[in-house]
Amino acid sequence: MTFSKPQKTSLGVLILVIISLYIILPAKIGNFSIPRINYKWGSLDLSKEIELKQGLDIKGGLQVVLKAEMKDISLADRTSALESLKNVIGRRVDLFGVSESGIKTAVSGNDFRLILELPGVTDSQQALSLIGQTAQMVFALPVYTPGKTASESATLTDFRSTDLTGADLQRATVTFESQDRSPAVSLTFKDSGKIKFAKLTKDNIGKPIAILLDGYPLTMPTVQTEIIDGNAIITGQFTTDEAKALSVQLNAGALPVPVSILSQKNIPATLGADSIKKSITAGAIGLSMVIFFMIVYYGRLGFIASIGLVLYGIFTLALYKLIPVVLSLPGIAGFLLSVGMAVDSNILVFERYKEEIRAGRDWQVGLELAFGRAWDSIKDANTATVITGLILFNPLEWSFLNTSGSVRGFALTLILGIFISLFTGIIVTRNLLRLFFKGTTKKT
Repeated sequence: MTFSKPQKTSLGVLILVIISLYIILPAKIGNFSIPRINYKWGSLDLSKEIELKQGLDIKGGLQVVLKAEMKDISLADRTSALESLKNVIGRRVDLFGVSESGIKTAVSGNDFRLILELPGVTDSQQALSLIGQTAQMVFALPVYTPGKTASESATLTDFRSTDLTGADLQRATVTFESQDRSPAVSLTFKDSGKIKFAKLTKDNIGKPIAILLDGYPLTMPTVQTEIIDGNAIITGQFTTDEAKALSVQLNAGALPVPVSILSQKNIPATLGADSIKKSITAGAIGLSMVIFFMIVYYGRLGFIASIGLVLYGIFTLALYKLIPVVLSLPGIAGFLLSVGMAVDSNILVFERYKEEIRAGRDWQVGLELAFGRAWDSIKDANTATVITGLILFNPLEWSFLNTSGSVRGFALTLILGIFISLFTGIIVTRNLLRLFFKGTTKKT
């Protein structure tokens, strides 16, 4: 059986629609459960429902503004110190388990700030204790009490600080022991800390070493052997959550500059729910009006184009989940704007088609000529919009352009919408017209 080119293309589009529906539909609709595919690729897991990532203004959470204290940092090093601080706190937030978090810098004169957005965070005090404190970490030895064992002394007396501090620690990560796969925490020291740590472990084999964060003992592992390569593992009866929390706290002790909290703002999820409800209502009204206009004004052409518009929405939502796009209210605005722009190419093609019919050409020839001759206008219009979107998105992080996350969210959804609309308008709608539209050559 031989398929024509439009049939082959339409078959490919149908497969793409099925895949997109699998991605966007919930795992369970009423009493019906959608069979899932046991496939994983990187962070993509098709064996379970893929969630649509929501931003702070929709999901609710915590917004924190931190001020970096740069008085002890030279002028030439302040920019790099702020960027280093951003990376450290960003890693700490990631280890804390906050997904879709956002962190950006803001500099005005001698004022250096970090702005953090933590969607879904409900325990603000726990988050602030990890991201907002100065967190001076030191490695200390217990001061032994006569008549007490080392472990008893370590829990009952003060500690004597060593020259090994959090500044010597490169990173702490959750790992699993090779034998029983129980959770543990691995430590990697910088070059500045390897020699210090080697001497400390050599002199204290069989004894505990305390790790203090702002004077509070986080953990007191016992040294089993001398460690000369700067890589150590803290073992114990950890749960995965406990090991994760400890690694976060250890990383918290490596801030390159002190920070203080300027402000914090809790954004309730109810605000986001109300906003997204209104946005969905506005989107539904807008989409319905566009479809109504297309059908009334262009008849069968408009009806087929409206099918392409629905497919545009399906493809867009699937792509949002796959990338994933962190959807915020400005991002929804960009999507709603792109819905209106999605029919621009169809209108240009249909108006050109009417001109070809008025010129006396056969409807099939006129349809093909309409798509070909309208392409230049479609390309130029969308190229201009994409360029504007890229300027707003500022992918190269130029300081003289926008760095606002909200504006970037708008630009990203707008750019994605343009490319998807070109695909649905030029490929999908064109093939649907080739298969299902029957026109006339009569002049109007």
